Amino acid sequence: MRELIAVGNSLVAKAAVECGCRFFGGYPITPSSEIAHEMSSLLPKNGGTFIQMEDEISGISVAIGASMSGVKAMTASSGPGISLKAEQIGLAFIAEIPLVIINVMRGGPSTGLPTRVAQGDILQAKNPTHGDFQSITLAPGNLEECYTMTIKAFNLAERFMTPVFLLLDETVGHMQAKVSIPEISDLEVINRAVFKEDPSEYLPYKAGKDEPAILNPFFTGYNYHITGLHHGNSGFPTEDGTIVDYNIKRLFNKILNHKDEILEFEEYFLEDAEICIIAYGSLNLSVKVAIDRLRRDEGIKVGLFRPITLWPSPAEKLREVGSKFKKLLVIELNLGQYLGEIERTTKRDDIYTLLKANGRPISPDEIIAKVKEMENGI
Repeated sequence: MRELIAVGNSLVAKAAVECGCRFFGGYPITPSSEIAHEMSSLLPKNGGTFIQMEDEISGISVAIGASMSGVKAMTASSGPGISLKAEQIGLAFIAEIPLVIINVMRGGPSTGLPTRVAQGDILQAKNPTHGDFQSITLAPGNLEECYTMTIKAFNLAERFMTPVFLLLDETVGHMQAKVSIPEISDLEVINRAVFKEDPSEYLPYKAGKDEPAILNPFFTGYNYHITGLHHGNSGFPTEDGTIVDYNIKRLFNKILNHKDEILEFEEYFLEDAEICIIAYGSLNLSVKVAIDRLRRDEGIKVGLFRPITLWPSPAEKLREVGSKFKKLLVIELNLGQYLGEIERTTKRDDIYTLLKANGRPISPDEIIAKVKEMENGI
């Protein structure tokens, strides 16, 4: 393990470069700008390329182009910038271009609260563009996870040939403290598959029903076509209903049939808990303080379930939690964007909530007060 004093956003950049990212294209936006600043320093020192484009749209466009050439690529933004990137995100989904997209969330909608904490982009990360697809979204909850979940985001992007979202909230992104991170040599680093047979037999989109395309790097002698239209095995457009049906279902199956490789979650004092709190991102830090105090000072047995992978939904685990605990408390820095998924999976309408969307964090004292209300049946 390595110990250092670092900021969350800087750890994202460090992890990206250490796992092989060699291209960053983006545009500064609060509260994600530190990622771009750090990448502008790290990439040239490690044989990579940093480019600040004129806007968010061109920022993701050049990142997609770099990925097409076989390079691990990343872009970073916040909610308003992600909105602008929507069309190109859709291209990356349908063309199966691996890309890591960092969203350091701030208050919204529109320009909202640029310097305040929020978790208002949870549903945006699930459906960042139109059409049918499955999103992968990870939500780090501490400084170490800013590093490790960035590595995982790149691994998943390369393994499943898809955009992967890493959702930090402003608190995690700007948090600074001493942190222990693993040596990169101790972590698995995945690189995309490459077709190495006769170029005349290469069909990048001829994939199994739950497997991703194999897109060889451009300029290496393997000819194929990339388009935002539905396409056949060679990548050229098609309107054949059977082919379209197969491939659109494959975009789902390559994610949903491999959830065991994707899902991450944390359980904290759930073994003997009588009340379960569900929270994610930086909120887990306040929740843990509240749980420790409630157990120590009040004798109230409270535990935490924290989804780290938000999408695809850890539906089976949420159902298990929903059936085990009589009292559930969902805490979010929005007005219930993940609550809907919890209600859908648990089929419950009696869930307590502590929700805030005014840009202010939720303190341990507020959580303790809410749990006491639940204990008293208020």
